[in-house]
Amino acid sequence: MSEETPLDRAHAAMEAAAQDDAARLRFFERLADVELFLLLSKEAADDKIAPEVFDLSDHRFVLVFDTEERLTQFVGKPAPYAALSGRIIASMLGDQGIGLAVNLEVAPSSILIPPEALGWLTETLTHAPDEIAARAESFERPTGLPEILLSALDQKLATAAGLAKSAYLVGVTYESGAKGHLLGVVDAVDAAQGALAKAVSEALTFSGIEAGALDVAFFASSDPVSAQLARVGLRFDLPEPEQPRDYTPVMPGSDPDNPPKLR
Repeated sequence: MSEETPLDRAHAAMEAAAQDDAARLRFFERLADVELFLLLSKEAADDKIAPEVFDLSDHRFVLVFDTEERLTQFVGKPAPYAALSGRIIASMLGDQGIGLAVNLEVAPSSILIPPEALGWLTETLTHAPDEIAARAESFERPTGLPEILLSALDQKLATAAGLAKSAYLVGVTYESGAKGHLLGVVDAVDAAQGALAKAVSEALTFSGIEAGALDVAFFASSDPVSAQLARVGLRFDLPEPEQPRDYTPVMPGSDPDNPPKLR
């Protein structure tokens, strides 16, 4: 039996609490974040891929697995595949009326995601946070935030290796008198700020917190504000980037800014 995966655990939690919308949202969040192995009908060529499509349960589905071993177990022999994040696959298929068959028959997390659910996931993942201009008056220790959100933030930031040094969650009072919570990200890579803000927005959305809000701001470690955040904030350390490895050929779709094209 294969080792339990994060997707297995999220699926088990969803199955154990069938009426819990938060558990269902967390499963879809894991599905979007993990690397999936998409079964192809033939080897990829010229950055284009041709997924194997099956007619199942009144819908058309492509097959994805969260480990290469599970794909091979299902097919029974080595088969062509593309390794892509769940969010990229969702964006490729979201408007084509095709669903996802996940870990079909080879894992406890075996599930069919119908086209309408995949479309919802795609729409949810494309939401971008609003940009506002507001001046903070003071920071204090964060209070009243549910554990589910803190866990979601921790998991999201753990996937952002090398994009920032650290982040601090604080309570904030603005000059307007408005109060809320803010995640101050320290020494973020300039080009990654948008992605980090979106990741925080997704953590809030998939936590199932209705009418919730969490502001995100970026600071240099030399900024005096960073010292204020460190004094009162809940700290999250982002992982260090992986060390360079020996060159290997790039699989189609491994660059999130240049996803492969479906045939």
